[in-house]
Amino acid sequence: MIKQLVTTAEIIDDLAFFDDWEERYQYIIDLGKELPAMADKLRTSERLVKGCQSNVWLDVDRADDKLLFAVDSDAYIVRGLLVLVLAAFNNKTATEIVSFDVDSYFKQLDLERHLSPTRGNGLRSIVAKIQALASASLAS
Repeated sequence: MIKQLVTTAEIIDDLAFFDDWEERYQYIIDLGKELPAMADKLRTSERLVKGCQSNVWLDVDRADDKLLFAVDSDAYIVRGLLVLVLAAFNNKTATEIVSFDVDSYFKQLDLERHLSPTRGNGLRSIVAKIQALASASLAS
């Protein structure tokens, strides 16, 4: 599972530092390059997130009462978006995950306005999958 690369607060601050979206995209791509690759054995069709333009794999493990995610994609920008999502959800309890205000977070990043509709839909699919896993964890 992946260690926390950055926090949501760090991402918000870092993105606010850049003057234009080209620089922000480069920052997101650079975050994606820091994301450790997922083990090949985890890149299965069962772990593919449906609704994403690029291939996105998501795996979850539990440690104590926290959910730990392993993620990967075949596109650097998507890998960067995965880091943004992990900052919000990785190594958190299921309750923290389902109660996190992702809409407010994305609004602070001014992200969805600058993504293509298909990337935005994919991002929402990833978040929905993580929240569904957290909800299922709460129910069990």
